[in-house]
This record gives sequence, structure tokens and C-alpha cells, in this order.
Amino acid sequence: MAEKSNDTTHFGFQQVPVAEKAQRVREVFRSVAGKYDVMNDLMSLGLHRLWKIHAINMAQVRRGMRCLDLAAGTGDLSIKLAKAVGPEGRVVMSDINEAMLARGRDRLIDAGVIGNVDFVLINAERLPFPSNHFDRVTIGFGLRNVTDKDQALREMYRVLKPGGMALVLEFSDLYVKPLKPVYDLYSFQVLPRLGKLIADDAESYRYLAESIRMHPNQETLRSMMAAAGFEDCDYSNINGGIVAIHRGRKY
Repeated sequence: MAEKSNDTTHFGFQQVPVAEKAQRVREVFRSVAGKYDVMNDLMSLGLHRLWKIHAINMAQVRRGMRCLDLAAGTGDLSIKLAKAVGPEGRVVMSDINEAMLARGRDRLIDAGVIGNVDFVLINAERLPFPSNHFDRVTIGFGLRNVTDKDQALREMYRVLKPGGMALVLEFSDLYVKPLKPVYDLYSFQVLPRLGKLIADDAESYRYLAESIRMHPNQETLRSMMAAAGFEDCDYSNINGGIVAIHRGRKY
């Protein structure tokens, strides 16, 4: 699916000017930041916690590594990465949204995970880090919100060290087709109502459901990662393809 048409791109099912998408995404996550963790548990029935554990296990993080967590949100992956690398390692927790990053920083402080973590407000398309710098780069449920996904993948590849790995955890294409009507009903009817009830924001959660449908499917994303330079690109489907974890290496 094309990411852009001339000077426009998709924001959910809408077409908007390319220059506006990042700001619109910021506004969505600024709106939902206060209830983000509660909504994650409700939306996924708590399964997102298992998906993230699985992702960290696939990342094969070791003590002493330097890791970059993009679109880190409230820090679920960052906490796990910081514990895995230990005091000898370093984690950069980053997000484009200041409200989400601030909430994530508070969570890490509350969890006692702070001494080996840096917090950086950045756009994934323009990473302010030198090339060949990180052992691992992760992005969890954030790539679908990036305006230029190809550029973000190229940046992830650039900042990885040779021998490093990038990992993308993201909602994907449900391949159990008999479940699709139920999944669509949940996404476009139940989810916005939950958003209205819990976060007083139906529209942001309607956008989140639409953004999932507009995200490249598993094979397309694998091809995009290969085009960005990654090798040994593969993916694992979870829960019938509702979520997929993609990996790519730099040699």
C-alpha cells in the first residue's frame, strides 16, 4: 500500500498533507497519554504485556549492550531493555510526543529503572545519533504512526552497529479470515466506545484502529526492511497475525 500520494499521506483513512501528519500524531498521543496504559490493558485484554515480553526475548539483548527504543510511549519495552542490559549497558528511551515521554520517564522512576536510561524527544525519521552506534533498535506499536516509514527504517539501519539487530513490534494483518468480521466490529465499534468511556476520546481510538488497517502487511514490511539494508529479515505472527514481530540484522 502506498504511503504517500504526491504531497499527501494517510492519517488513518484520511489523506492529509505530509507536513501535517507528525503534528496530528502528536495531538492524538497527547490526548490519550493519561489513560494510555489503562487502555492498552483493556484493548488487548492484557495480551500486550505478553507480546512485549516475546519481543524482548526475540531481541536477544545482553548485558552491556547499547539500545535505542523508538516511539517508546510509556516505556514498557524501555524498562525491559534497561533491566536486560544492566548497569554496564545504556538505553535511550525516545518518542516524538513530549507527554508520552514524560509519562514514561515517571514510570521508569517509579520502577527504579533510571540509572542507565536517557530520555530523548526525537522523530524516528531523523535520528540525532552517529552511525554504527547501537546494538539493538526497537520500535513497539509506533512504526504505523511514522509519516515516512522507509526513511525511519533507513535511519534505524544507519545507527545500528554491524552485527546489530532491529526489531519492529506492530499490529499487522489478521490471516485467520473467519475472525475478520469480529475483529473489524471490535476495532471500529467497541474500541472507539472504550476510548470515549475511559479516555473521553473516541476519535483518537478510531484513528488508532484505522492506522492499523493502513499499516503494511507482514510480507510488505519485510520487503521494506530488506530495501532499507537489513539482512536475514524475518517475522513471527502472534494471535493469528493481529500482531507481528519483525527482525532484521546489519552485517
